[in-house]
Amino acid sequence: MKTKFFKGISNIYIGIIFIFLYLPIFVVVAYSFNQAVTGTGWTGFTIDWYKKLFEDLNVIVAFKNSLVIAVASTVVSSIIGTIGAVGLYKYNFKGKSVVEGLLNITIVIPEIIMGIALLMYFSQMGFSLGIGTLVLSHATFSIPFVFIVVKSRLAGFDSNIEDAAMDLGANRFKVFTSIIFPLILPGILSGAMIAFVLSFDDVIINFFVSGPESTTLPIKIFSMLKFGLSPEINALCTLMLLITFGILIFAQSIKIIGAKKV
Repeated sequence: MKTKFFKGISNIYIGIIFIFLYLPIFVVVAYSFNQAVTGTGWTGFTIDWYKKLFEDLNVIVAFKNSLVIAVASTVVSSIIGTIGAVGLYKYNFKGKSVVEGLLNITIVIPEIIMGIALLMYFSQMGFSLGIGTLVLSHATFSIPFVFIVVKSRLAGFDSNIEDAAMDLGANRFKVFTSIIFPLILPGILSGAMIAFVLSFDDVIINFFVSGPESTTLPIKIFSMLKFGLSPEINALCTLMLLITFGILIFAQSIKIIGAKKV
């Protein structure tokens, strides 16, 4: 009897948590189909806001910028993060723990401080703010996430397999391409997906280091909010949610498949 009671309480508690987390998201999605312009009350179902959204050239340009920046920064951060994880896993040297701590500092540092620091750095270096500075900035804060995911993947790697392959005549490059890389590939892809989502959704860093011709989708939403909340903004947020959730689900499925193979 007590077991059923506590189980019921646990289910209620879990339900409350999920409502707290996802009810605001559900409201945004629901009101993106609302006919009311102000979004303060439900007046009927419509998809006109999505049609209007796809006809807005500024939104399309912002989406293109966000996509280009996210893809480019993901490639850069995935390469650097993977090389760093493999290097720190395979080699021991003085100050290794300090290097790992420095790689993780961008995760804990307040994003607004990082944005100001990047803005000052680019200004001192004479860089013009735009797509290039955004790619470099996004890669900077995405590298530690790729590093952590790949490193956790390497933590379960049996180094005896590598030694056995080298005893059989394989060189280091062959060992990496034939053994290590296939084993850590799910981790690389998962880290890349996380980096893509972080870049695609970022607002604060974009606000500081974007130029007049490099407006991203989150900044576009932020500027639209100055004129009040509308179903068009809800529709744009819904599309971003779909892209974000889709990528995260794909990344999670990659991790599960990789875990089963191991």
